[in-house]
Amino acid sequence: MKLFLGSEKYYPKFGYVPALGYGIKAPFEVADENFMAIELNYTDEKIEGTVKYAEEFGI
Repeated sequence: MKLFLGSEKYYPKFGYVPALGYGIKAPFEVADENFMAIELNYTDEKIEGTVKYAEEFGI
């Protein structure tokens, strides 16, 4: 799974969809349509929750 914050008008043409559809949330306030994900390797394992950035990012 790759997560991305970007334009909802540009990145869906590359296969990105709102991460919330996978049950993944951003740790900050952002429009759902701009916090996107793309599945890189299909798996039956469900990944969900709020993203936690490393402390060095200050988020």
